[in-house]
Amino acid sequence: MSTITRLMLDMHGIRWVKYSVSHKDCEDDVIMANVKLGTGESFESLLRRFNRRVQEDRILAEIRRRRFYEKPSEQRKKKEAAKRRKSSRWLR
Repeated sequence: MSTITRLMLDMHGIRWVKYSVSHKDCEDDVIMANVKLGTGESFESLLRRFNRRVQEDRILAEIRRRRFYEKPSEQRKKKEAAKRRKSSRWLR
């Protein structure tokens, strides 16, 4: 059975994981970003691909947004303000 080496970002932080192909992730453990180590690939290139994946998926922005609880009324106000900003761009 071959092993897969991965760099993962999940609810517990960034983890360097080696596990067999038959391993299944826990259902309650949400994996946000996952990058497989290619054959002959250096750790630096793996880390670059991982950082690029995190940026493309906008994971850090989502983490910052969810850092503190936001009441539904605050969410509505932000959404309406964004609509106003977006519509004002069309008028220019």
